[in-house]
Amino acid sequence: QVQLVVSGGGLVEPGGSLRLSCAVSGRTFSSYSMGWFRQAPGKEREFVAAINWNGVGTNYADSVKGRFTISRADALNTVFLQMNSLKPEDTAVYYCARGARFAQIGVREVDYGYWGQGTQVTVSS
Repeated sequence: QVQLVVSGGGLVEPGGSLRLSCAVSGRTFSSYSMGWFRQAPGKEREFVAAINWNGVGTNYADSVKGRFTISRADALNTVFLQMNSLKPEDTAVYYCARGARFAQIGVREVDYGYWGQGTQVTVSS
């Protein structure tokens, strides 16, 4: 069974940075696209960023472009989300998810079959 373990959330002041990590079990991590989503209180879960299986292609929500960077380390079975210049509106529970094998980047929840447990990110002074 595939497991995704998310870490790195916390409380940060506006303008600060955090790096989220998502460790994925299994031997074929490098074959799958990976994505990050978030859900703010009272809102639906939304797409944040994704990276394709070979690490060449990425996609970002407009709200995070230029501030967030998704990357992957296949040797560690881990995907990262580096978040800079954080704003209060970035406050949410952040989830990582595994997409389909050798598939293009997906931006919809249905494009992802396995999800991590989520980590809280709070941006506040």
